[in-house]
Amino acid sequence: MTRTSFWTLRVWGVISALSVMPVASHAAMESIAAGKLTYGTAATFMPFEFVKGGKLTGFDIDLITALSKAINLQPAPMPMEFKGLIPALQGKRLDIINSAMYVNPTRAAQVDFVPYLKIGSRVVVRKGNPEGITGRDLSLCGKNVAVTLGGIEESQARVDNQRCLAAKKPAINVMTFPAATDSAVAVAQGRADAEFLSTPGTVALFSEKPGLFEAAGEEFEADTHIAFAVRKGDSETKAQLEKGLQSLVKDGTYKQLIEKWNFPDSVALF
Repeated sequence: MTRTSFWTLRVWGVISALSVMPVASHAAMESIAAGKLTYGTAATFMPFEFVKGGKLTGFDIDLITALSKAINLQPAPMPMEFKGLIPALQGKRLDIINSAMYVNPTRAAQVDFVPYLKIGSRVVVRKGNPEGITGRDLSLCGKNVAVTLGGIEESQARVDNQRCLAAKKPAINVMTFPAATDSAVAVAQGRADAEFLSTPGTVALFSEKPGLFEAAGEEFEADTHIAFAVRKGDSETKAQLEKGLQSLVKDGTYKQLIEKWNFPDSVALF
């Protein structure tokens, strides 16, 4: 996949419900024992992981490259669709998942997490805010809100719809799209009145398409964690990742990467 624009990047699909699989620690460490850290990534989520000029890039790619060096391993990316990441990890095709994975209870029952950022979301509207939306509040009632299918944004919008109904306001029309870029296009074209988008994703969108969008209201749910994922019970790999992260925080690399990708200070977990 060689997509070079935020508008052509594809985003997350729906994670299937999976049962927890037992870990055979010896087999799980084969890749690491060979000096490699094989990670799965869905390179579809700018600015975390995406393809530009035929090259895998993004905050997560820079982070895992630096982290691997700190623990003396060679990073080996394995690109795939987001929905295939957990099955590939459980099937021992991967050592870890490195794909801006949001931590939630469903996933925590399937994998173990090593969080490295906390992020929130924004309400994004067309420049000029023609519908007068004031943020994640009752001003969204009766509006068309674009979200990523199966993503945290969809669950947030559906909660907001229930709030509208409880307040005896018109329902929100939750419009689901396969990618955040599709949601942005819908807003730009006036088919949607607003989009829910991660704060770093909002920064990237505004940079890619200046003058087309603006944020309405304040950042919300700003304590959502994203994390590396390891197989359930794989304490050795988890400990290695934690050790590498601690090293990057100590030598300043972690902070430098946050600054490089223009993330707000609020995302730093350490």
